[in-house]
Amino acid sequence: MPGYKVRDPSLAALGRDSIRWAEERMPALVRLRGEFASTKPLKGFRVGACLHVTKETAVLMRTLLAGGAEISLCASNPLSTQDDVAAALAEEGVSVYAWRGESEEEYYDCIMRVLMDGPQITMDDGGDLTVLAHERQLADGILGGTEETTSGVHRIKALEAEGILKYPVIAVNDAFTKYLFDNRYGTGQSAIDGVIRATGILLAGKRLVVCGYGWCGRGIAQRARGMGAQVIVTEINPLRALEAVMDGFAVMPMEEAAKVGDVFITATGNIRVIRAEHMALMKSGAIMANAGHFDVEIDVKGLASISISKRRVRPNVDEYSLPDGRRLYLLAEGRLVNLAAAEGHPGEVMMMSFSNQALSVKYLIERAGALEPKVHRVPEELDERVARLSMECMGIRIDEPTEEQRDYMRRWERA
Repeated sequence: MPGYKVRDPSLAALGRDSIRWAEERMPALVRLRGEFASTKPLKGFRVGACLHVTKETAVLMRTLLAGGAEISLCASNPLSTQDDVAAALAEEGVSVYAWRGESEEEYYDCIMRVLMDGPQITMDDGGDLTVLAHERQLADGILGGTEETTSGVHRIKALEAEGILKYPVIAVNDAFTKYLFDNRYGTGQSAIDGVIRATGILLAGKRLVVCGYGWCGRGIAQRARGMGAQVIVTEINPLRALEAVMDGFAVMPMEEAAKVGDVFITATGNIRVIRAEHMALMKSGAIMANAGHFDVEIDVKGLASISISKRRVRPNVDEYSLPDGRRLYLLAEGRLVNLAAAEGHPGEVMMMSFSNQALSVKYLIERAGALEPKVHRVPEELDERVARLSMECMGIRIDEPTEEQRDYMRRWERA
């Protein structure tokens, strides 16, 4: 029998209802589950997953279970676990080690429990599972892994660059059907959702500063503009900054944006993007939130160092009082606001991301020992299959090229 450690096993019935709600919005992944149930491509393999333990993740876990996998699961963020979902998955046979509000020690202990269960395939979101497997010399029995997010891909590529990555990892984040939808539309909507749930503020008319104009940042900027905010973008990449300008956003250095912003949302994947010197310039009442994977983008220690007091004024809202009487507000302790203060990405986009995950796990098992220990892209045929399957489930039809058109695209002569 699988072991588990969750907050309250009695929440399982509520969790099953939540999972059922997500399944209705993730038909492509449910369709893949039917295929996996009949072919059992994962039979005899243990999957170790470090993912946000949400209702959408549960739909993926059920798909892997249907394919024959044994699963150990921990959270990829101390505040992102939905305790009812964790209880439901434990009841269904997943070895779950996750609860909302884990301490740092508990967080890493849960990851170690997953590794000690002996996974042959890892599924990661942020790279902590993969990195710890290498640091603790537990990577030798692992055949391959997947990585869900931009921050994690960067870390695993760093392992590869140093020549110490021991098994192939598929960068699910780099699939078109992941970052064009999950990162842009998912983060765009769910980050704004987290800010509004935490604060209840009106965005219309606010100056909202988006730090970083990658796919996540541009999604946040687009959604904020759609709600009437005056959006300002800060960037370090000249191409992305130029794109933001051409998309109609104001672009300026963080030092200037800090003076005028009402709401700040980081989405860079980098460290200390909003620092104490920026906070010292902010107007009283400014709100700071992070939409990046790790809680490093807002300098929380720096904020504490310039403050004389801190108090919790609402769930997920901490007020910092400065010596001059100004008050600054930090959401979700600087952690991932869309999961700490809301419910994360909608199922409709996670359907595509997690379909890529399921197909990538199958791909790794089928090619065990044949792939180099480096970061690999999701194969184009899998990416396209996810797109077609998603369109079918949405009732969308497109044209097919004629034989004449196919032939034309293969020739160098003009027609």
